[in-house]
Amino acid sequence: MLTVPYVVLVLFLAAAIGGLSYSAGRVAVDTLSNQLLSEMVYRIAQAAERHVFGASAVLETAFPSGVAAPEHIGADLDNLRTRFWLATSVHRDPNHYAYYGDRNGEFFGLWRHSETEAELRLRTSGKGPRRIYRFSGIAGELREPVSETRVFEPRERPWFKSGQSSALHTWTSVYIDFKTEELVATRARRVNNALGEFQGVVATDLSLQQVNQFLRSLKLTANGIAYVVEPDGNLIGTSRGPHLRKDAAGGNARLNAEASADPLVVDSYREIRKLLPDSAAATHPRTAVFATADDQPVEAAYARLQDAAGLDWTIVIAVPRSDFLGGVTQSYQRNVGLALLASLMTVVIGLMVLSVVAGDLKRLATAARNVGDGDFNATLDVTRRDEIGDLAKSFRAMQSKLLSDRLTGLANREAFLRRVDDRLVQQHAVADPRPFAILFIDLNDFKHINDSFGHDVGDKVLQETAQRMLGGLRSRDMVARYAGDEFVVMLDAVHNRQDAESARSKLEHLLETPLLSLAPTATGARAGAAVGLAIYPDDGQDVESLLQCSDADMYRRKQARQTARRKASGSLG
Repeated sequence: MLTVPYVVLVLFLAAAIGGLSYSAGRVAVDTLSNQLLSEMVYRIAQAAERHVFGASAVLETAFPSGVAAPEHIGADLDNLRTRFWLATSVHRDPNHYAYYGDRNGEFFGLWRHSETEAELRLRTSGKGPRRIYRFSGIAGELREPVSETRVFEPRERPWFKSGQSSALHTWTSVYIDFKTEELVATRARRVNNALGEFQGVVATDLSLQQVNQFLRSLKLTANGIAYVVEPDGNLIGTSRGPHLRKDAAGGNARLNAEASADPLVVDSYREIRKLLPDSAAATHPRTAVFATADDQPVEAAYARLQDAAGLDWTIVIAVPRSDFLGGVTQSYQRNVGLALLASLMTVVIGLMVLSVVAGDLKRLATAARNVGDGDFNATLDVTRRDEIGDLAKSFRAMQSKLLSDRLTGLANREAFLRRVDDRLVQQHAVADPRPFAILFIDLNDFKHINDSFGHDVGDKVLQETAQRMLGGLRSRDMVARYAGDEFVVMLDAVHNRQDAESARSKLEHLLETPLLSLAPTATGARAGAAVGLAIYPDDGQDVESLLQCSDADMYRRKQARQTARRKASGSLG
């Protein structure tokens, strides 16, 4: 009987150990899951923004600001053809079609079938059907035309009416293309004549299929889902299940989130829709917790993607909490059993377990909170061979993945942006700061390499390029993979623009060396890259403006090089 109080005390300590383990683990997992969901929403928003960003550049290239529209298309046909070819070269996938219609009913459209093949769609008389001309190259000879059977009246099209009534860029409603049966959006802008009067509308189509493909490529939990939806609830893409439905005729039709066959889509959309009016001006992802119709708790993150042209999408990720807490619950049950056994042996062992477990979980929770506050380099010194150790390993692996590019091993876009932001904070804190520079690199002919030699060779080219840049720059400079075949570099400190230009020239020369990833007999693939430059503070005061300036400088250099190459080819011919 004298041992009863001791046994009760031991059992109480065992229960306390298990409770502390579960509570600390749940706090850590909740903090970590909120951060992971927010980061994933941010990734989707960046991918979607990158996808639609090119449409603005296409319209600006086709009809640059300040360039007046001709009174008649036939009077400026050569210039239109050159500019529209360049416009559809900026982001050929997905912006491969640019077109223009005027108030006279005339129409000019250029559709790129490939890098060299295209067709011209013309209606120069303002009446009758369009004529289709196939040709090769920017200045290729037009082949025998084919007249369309239906009369195409541009002034009656939704894109023309939207562009005419808007003073700025505008997006038309998302619709289903009758040929591909995929979702498409059109961006349009009005164009004035030399007198400042409305003359016509320039537009480009944007396929949204890649948005859906990106969502389906995400690595979510077994029951989690991500989707993008319009304000009226119509789906643009989902990570699983259909985003379109079949109509009575067997064709594709828009699917509303509330009509989805996936209960998680229906429940999450209804809850997020209630929160949107309170977060209309939110610029960062937000998180929420709600219960489904069957009372299962769900953790969600959402964000709105909007622009000045009227784009308004909502990005949602919803994951049942059980997907996150399954391992913690099992760990709790096992730890309670082990703690009970250990506590029955000796109170000292129980106290040791309490100290070690509680200490490790406290460090894990502290590191998770630091990550939640934006410190991705938070250290976590926890080395165990149990579920808590597995959680710590997963945490460290997550930190590494959030900051690095899996293919090249370089820093990723998020890590680069955070590094530049830190550098800007440092600049503002120093009385006489030294400038720094941003380089924006776009590889030459990378699509041709992928198409001709396969994606495995393309991956090796990216890896070789990354290693070259790492070897050719200072250790304090930062190299990152921005997206696809685009890289960015931060030159940590330069004395003046001449130093930055010298670094750019060195990097261009380094990248012009023949690629070892390609066989010596490979033809048609050129090494090298176009490198854009922006210097703080001359070219921008923040990371967005510096990237935009260096990106624009890169495109100017790329277009100048292409023009010089065409002139050189012409002189040799």
